[in-house]
Amino acid sequence: MKLALALLATLTLAAQTPVQNAMAYMAATTKDNAFMGTVLVAKDGKVLFSNGYGFANAEHNVPNTPDTKFRLGSLTKQFTAVAILQLEEQGKLKVTDPACNYLPNCPATWRPITIHHLATHTSGLFNFTEDPDHARASVLPSPPAQTLEKIRNKPLDFPPGTQFGYSNSGYAALALIIEKASGLPYPQYLDKHVFTPAGMQNSGHDSHTPILPNRATGYSGSGQNLHHAPYVDMTNPIGAGDLYSTVQDLLLWDQALRTDVLLKSRAKLFTPEKESYSYGWEVTRLFNRPVHTHDGGINGFSTVILRFPEDNLVSIVLSNNSSPATGRIGHDMAAIFLGEKVDMPRIRTAIQLPAGALDRYTGNFAITPKVTLTTSRQANKFFAQVTGQGKATGVTLNQNGRQMPAERVP
Repeated sequence: MKLALALLATLTLAAQTPVQNAMAYMAATTKDNAFMGTVLVAKDGKVLFSNGYGFANAEHNVPNTPDTKFRLGSLTKQFTAVAILQLEEQGKLKVTDPACNYLPNCPATWRPITIHHLATHTSGLFNFTEDPDHARASVLPSPPAQTLEKIRNKPLDFPPGTQFGYSNSGYAALALIIEKASGLPYPQYLDKHVFTPAGMQNSGHDSHTPILPNRATGYSGSGQNLHHAPYVDMTNPIGAGDLYSTVQDLLLWDQALRTDVLLKSRAKLFTPEKESYSYGWEVTRLFNRPVHTHDGGINGFSTVILRFPEDNLVSIVLSNNSSPATGRIGHDMAAIFLGEKVDMPRIRTAIQLPAGALDRYTGNFAITPKVTLTTSRQANKFFAQVTGQGKATGVTLNQNGRQMPAERVP
């Protein structure tokens, strides 16, 4: 069996210009297509570094460029949150309103939930992507109303407002609330009131059906093991993870959030609640300075954005690969241009191990009370499987840049 192990030696970036250091860093990171995607760093709205790596379409050797369109995954949530706050400014809702005022067929257990609870992941709603049947069901259409109907009889994870519990269901509900309050379908509302005012001409709701120029194909694996990611019907993540964009459009987004073009007041957007989460953003500190950040992941895509408001610097990484490196790249690219110390990516090499050497790492590991990682060995192959997901030869759990250790369970 071959296992890729990190060498103990770590190379520190040399004393060169930030652009030279960024180029060297990315050259090491993208070796053998270990990372495919686009990277952008900008300060004061001006691009400091931007480049594409690997293939937008590997079968036709189409390279990734700053114009390539990627699925955003959970970066979608910050757009949904802005739409909600816009509607509040327009007097069409209040975030203190009961969510059931806008949701069809609302069960009694949901009546204490407010719009604010949905936006800050404090609603207690069961997260539909944690359903064991989600991977199979996600290939079929399921717009937000249908998605919420599937979970309406599930008990709340906790009383609304008492805890933080990341829930894509909450943002599916917010998409429905946007439609009810505005009278427009969710994608049309965003096009008219968010993307157009921000000048984002290369962003929108993704769908498998239309021809979309410069659309990236989603992959898993790398090198000789690169393969297409499983299909997902993009009605499933509406409001929570359905959008596509480019690094250049996300720079426009970053700049729009620094002005009144979208919101007259951004205080609620960036005021952290439980677990440092606000409205579609994690608001915390990094490199001893404030940072607004979020990551995203959806079949074949991995994304991250980090905004440093005091420095007016943004680091954006969009990948068309389910790569665990995306968050690290975004972090390190920001560090390079903020003058922080950065270590070069570690060099890995394959070594031979007896097949039975990994038996002690097999078993069940609790990531959350409802999500279990199961590892197993079959002959000379090592497998890992997360609740509701297909088997994979490697798994890294990264939620908003946090590493989540798992304890072995029976």
